[in-house]
Amino acid sequence: MDETAERLLSAAHECRERAFAPFSGFRVGAAVEADDGSIFAGCNVESASYGLTMCAERVAIFSAVAAGRKRIKRISVVAESDELTAPCGACRQVIWEFGGDIPVTLSNLNRKTETIRMSELLPKAFDSTYLK
Repeated sequence: MDETAERLLSAAHECRERAFAPFSGFRVGAAVEADDGSIFAGCNVESASYGLTMCAERVAIFSAVAAGRKRIKRISVVAESDELTAPCGACRQVIWEFGGDIPVTLSNLNRKTETIRMSELLPKAFDSTYLK
């Protein structure tokens, strides 16, 4: 694993500690590398109105966008689970729109990792090319 990938995983692990998950207890951290090499992290934030909960992956991407970045090169996701936890469907769509077929590194607290491409997680993805 290269140095940037390690920094990304570290940022995701660190941000996971700040997750607000009083209902599920399932804390997730994510970090994205923007096209300029900068790193943005996010954690899940739960709401008593469950539909308003925001996943770590989208928080990280939206933080990058808020800082003026519009493209991401890769993402890392960390959760406390024996099985590596892939992004939910909504996050997969947002990841695709801001990154396309980028590598997604999944990790758990035991540092077990797997890197897969977005095209494996979201085959036949819908994006803005269909709207033209």
